[in-house]
Amino acid sequence: MNDSLDPADWSGLRALGHRMVDDMFDHLETLRDGPVWRPMPEAARAELRQALPRDPVPAAAVYDDFRRLVVPYATGNLHPRFMGWVHGGGNPVGMLAEFLAAGLNANLGGRDHAPIEVERQVIAWAAEMLGFPSDASGVLVTGTSIANLIGVLVARTASLGPSVRRRGVRGSGLVAYTSAAAHGCLPRAMDMAGLGREALRLIACDDDGRMRLDELVRRVQQDLDDGLRPFLVVGTAGTVDTGAVDDLAGLADFAERQDLWFHIDGAYGAIAALSPALRPLLTGIERADSVAFDFHKWAQVPYDAGCIVVRDAARQIETFGAEAAYLRREQRGLAGGGVWPCDLGPDLSRGFRALKVWMTVSVYGADRIGAIAARTCELAAMLAARVDQEPDLQRLAPVALNIVCFRFIASSGNLDRLNVEIAADLQEAGIAAPSTTTVNGALAIRAAIVNHRTSEADIAVLVDAVLKAGRVRTRCVPARETQMLKAMR
Repeated sequence: MNDSLDPADWSGLRALGHRMVDDMFDHLETLRDGPVWRPMPEAARAELRQALPRDPVPAAAVYDDFRRLVVPYATGNLHPRFMGWVHGGGNPVGMLAEFLAAGLNANLGGRDHAPIEVERQVIAWAAEMLGFPSDASGVLVTGTSIANLIGVLVARTASLGPSVRRRGVRGSGLVAYTSAAAHGCLPRAMDMAGLGREALRLIACDDDGRMRLDELVRRVQQDLDDGLRPFLVVGTAGTVDTGAVDDLAGLADFAERQDLWFHIDGAYGAIAALSPALRPLLTGIERADSVAFDFHKWAQVPYDAGCIVVRDAARQIETFGAEAAYLRREQRGLAGGGVWPCDLGPDLSRGFRALKVWMTVSVYGADRIGAIAARTCELAAMLAARVDQEPDLQRLAPVALNIVCFRFIASSGNLDRLNVEIAADLQEAGIAAPSTTTVNGALAIRAAIVNHRTSEADIAVLVDAVLKAGRVRTRCVPARETQMLKAMR
């Protein structure tokens, strides 16, 4: 009996591995030929609901189950007409990098080994992209939700000092500020930081969806008058609903005058820094104290690959520096290596997610990634122009980057319900996958153009399908709608 998990004969597993790689390349190569998304049948769900397997199952059989029960019913964000949420499309080099990283099975919590040097290089590239100093620190995390939490915690330490790690906030009266259009992970970050959601002031937006500086000034002064302690302002580079970018330079000026930590949630918008055409929209990002963003969105790296970069490395180390005896650093040997990633964030067990970032950026180049971001914005502008030309469609928000919010309009009926149904019709027919949101109280169909595979033809298919679905529904022909929509695929 073989006591390890390695096969007694590698040839069979090797052949299966080659088959897996070929199958996934075939999957990527033929994406456009299939539906964006398809609902998972209850029978397939039931097959996955099994008791804990006690006895081994041949790897080939398990892989066949994966192909049959998982692949056909995935999210669909690889497809060029997935436009509902800000999900990147991944890339084939990044896919291979995931395989290589799993083969090494490195723990990037600490110690002295090459994978950590790869992550340090990725952080250096991120700092360069943002215009941060070369000695800035940072760490890769699951996504911007955790990166924003780290930003809040570092700002908390900068305000109260390292002793906050032992003593807690103890009624410090700390309050923070962000846009009313900011992502919901920011209130959660305040919650998890022990400050409470009510300590986050949501500042009203202007007509372009940007945080109003006059309201920010007023609210900070009100809190100061009430004896509270403002410590953090969070700007947004690409709001979740409409893609608006706050006046980052104005926020930087205000934060500097008020001695506030200036953090930026650039979940997807920060990658615009790689495009000469888009970079001016981010003026002021280089003055932030910290920036959170995702490589797995506009940079097209496979999930997950979030990032936090902090201007002052000492602040990040003060917030997370590990003190446990078993994590003691040595001058030589595997326990060397200087500052470890576990000194910069909450995780000790960390996978080698840096490899897929490093390989993606190295193979495709930062300029090409920036050009893809710019191209998606051009496609969004085309979509907005088409919407504006169609009498049956109404655009509901300005287009700042790559998100277009619009709706089908009718002379009667519940427009919100109608547009919810239209979005679901397109998703279930596999034609396209827009999402919905609310803009100024109106239900909008939201198209986020993020995928590097999306083309002008895909924009036309989306608009045509929305018009078709809207006209079918307003003419009350439900029996024919599925057939009519499927015929458009």
